[in-house]
Amino acid sequence: MAERPEGCPLERTLEVIAGRWRGLVLRELFRGGTLRFGELQRSLPGISQRGLTQELRELEGLGVVHREVYQQVPPKVEYSLTPLGRSLDPVLQAMNEWGAAHIKKVSAAKK
Repeated sequence: MAERPEGCPLERTLEVIAGRWRGLVLRELFRGGTLRFGELQRSLPGISQRGLTQELRELEGLGVVHREVYQQVPPKVEYSLTPLGRSLDPVLQAMNEWGAAHIKKVSAAKK
């Protein structure tokens, strides 16, 4: 397979969705639409404030998440998916379906 200037398409896709929390952050934004930081953090038990901040910054840098800052006291920041981020819906749906179909096999193999 010839290498493209942008790199491998699969590699680029994994760059956007791979990671311990990234897929779950995307899932919550698909479910909730526009969410504040605290709402996201409460929906993801176990993620640290630092970890969520890092994931959101990286997703924003990849053009998948939009960060809206409202100039008020206290500051208000909301996160939502960009059109590029919303285009990941069929990819994440397919991953969810695969996981549902094979969760028992994968769990058994890990033992």
